Amino acid sequence: MRETEEVPPFARLPVLAVAAGAVALLVATSFRYAHGFDELYFLVAGRDHSAWGYFDQPPLVPLLAGTLDQWFPGSLAALRLPMALAAGAGAVATALTARELGGGRGAQVMAAGAYATSGLMIISHWVATYALDPLFWTLVVFLLVRWTRTRRDGLLLWAGLVTAVSLQTKFLIPALWAAVLLSALVLGPRRLLTRPKLWLGALIAVAATVPTLVWQAAHGWAYAQMSEVVAAEFPGYLAFARDGLLGAGIAVGVLALLYGSWRLFRSPDLRQYRYLAVALLLVVAVIAATHGRAYYLMSLYSLPFAAAAAELSRRNLARWWKFPAGIAFALSAAVTVAGLPVWPESVKATSFGPFPLGTVFAAGETAQQQAADGVGQAYQSLPAPMRRETAVYAEIYPFAAAVEYYGPKYGITDVYSGHRGYWYFGRPPDSAENVLFVGFDPALLRPYFSSVTEVVPGLMWLYTGREKSWETIWPEVKKQ
Repeated sequence: MRETEEVPPFARLPVLAVAAGAVALLVATSFRYAHGFDELYFLVAGRDHSAWGYFDQPPLVPLLAGTLDQWFPGSLAALRLPMALAAGAGAVATALTARELGGGRGAQVMAAGAYATSGLMIISHWVATYALDPLFWTLVVFLLVRWTRTRRDGLLLWAGLVTAVSLQTKFLIPALWAAVLLSALVLGPRRLLTRPKLWLGALIAVAATVPTLVWQAAHGWAYAQMSEVVAAEFPGYLAFARDGLLGAGIAVGVLALLYGSWRLFRSPDLRQYRYLAVALLLVVAVIAATHGRAYYLMSLYSLPFAAAAAELSRRNLARWWKFPAGIAFALSAAVTVAGLPVWPESVKATSFGPFPLGTVFAAGETAQQQAADGVGQAYQSLPAPMRRETAVYAEIYPFAAAVEYYGPKYGITDVYSGHRGYWYFGRPPDSAENVLFVGFDPALLRPYFSSVTEVVPGLMWLYTGREKSWETIWPEVKKQ
C-alpha cells in the first residue's frame, strides 16, 4: 500500500468488542486466588521501599502496584485492572496495525482476536513488568508501521514518548530500536534515520530515564547482574523456541505467528514493511543469544498477527472458510479461558492433555499466603521481649515479600533478605540479636549466630546469639 492510498475504515465496534471481552475476562478472574509472588514483590517494593530504580527493574510497576494497594488496600481487582486494560489496548493496537497493512473489517477483528487469545492474556492476570511492557512494544510497532505508510514525522515523536514509558517498565526496548534502525539503514527506508522528530523522541526517552540510571550508577549498576540471573535460568534453545511459539496461543496464535512472519518477507503488498520484519527477527536472535526468557518474545507478536490477518483478507477465501476459522478462534478462546483462574481451588490438575489449566495460579498464590501465615504465627509465639530483638529473614525474595505483606497482623512490619532486589532494601537493625529464618538452607546464617533451633521442619529456624555486626554480615549474605 503506497503513502497516498487510504486505509480501510476502522472496524470500531467489533474490535472494541473483542478488546472489551478480553478486559472483562481478566477483571472477572482477577479476584482469584491471592497475590502472586512477583505481584507482592512489586507491591511491597513500591509501597514500602519506593525508589527511582531497583536491582531488577525500573520504577514504574512497583510505583503502580504500591500506589494502587494504598488506594485500595488488599483489592486484587484494583491492583490487576491496569494489566487487564493493557491487554485490551494491545488487542486494539494490533487491529489498527492490521488496518495500516490494508486489512479490512474482518482482518482487524482477526488480528485483535489473535492477540486476545494469545499467552499475553494469561500473563496479564498478574501485575508484572512482563505483562505491561508488551503493550508499549505493540504501540511502537504500530506507530512505525503507520509512519512507514504516511511519513508523518509526528508519529516518531509519539513513538519516543511511548519508549520513554517503556523504559520505566523494563530496559529491553532499546534492543527493538537498535534492530529497527540497523534494518532501516541496510534495507531502507533510510529516511527514518534522518528525521529530527525521531531523535527528539529519543532525547525525551533518555531524559526520562536519567533518574533510574542515576540510581543504577549509585548502586553499582545492579541491573547488569540481572542478565546473569536470567541466563542461569535459560531452559535451552529447543524449550525457548517451543515456549516462544506456544506463547502466541495454541490453535490460531501459532499459525498466525508463522504465517504472518512468512508473509512479511514474501508479500509484495508488505514490501515496505520488510525492514520491520527483519528487525523483529534480529530481536529474536539477540534474546536467544543472550539467553533471555521466552516470554520476552510476546512483545513481538502484534506485527505478525496483523500481517497474517491482512494477507488472509486479500486472499478472497471462499465463504466456507469462515466456519473453520470460527471454530479455530473458538478453540483458542476456550484454551485461553481454561488457562486463567476460572477453576475452584480444589481442582488439582494443572493441565488437560497439552492444554495448561489456570489451577497453577491457585497452587502458587494460596501456598505463599499460607507460608506467610505460618511465619507470622511462629513469630507471634515468641515471648514479647524476644520478639523485640528478633528480625524476620527470608532466604528468597518471594518469601520476604509475602511475609512483609501478610505480616502486620502478626506484628511483623519489616522483613529482610539478601536475595536480589531485597538486599538493597536494607539490613536488619543493630537491635536484632536473633533471626526467625524462613527458607530452605539453614546453613545460610548459621556462621553468624551461636545457636539455631528448628521451628518448622525444612522451612523455618530460629537463630539466637548474633556474633557479628549486621554491618559485617550484610555484604556476605547478598545473593542473586
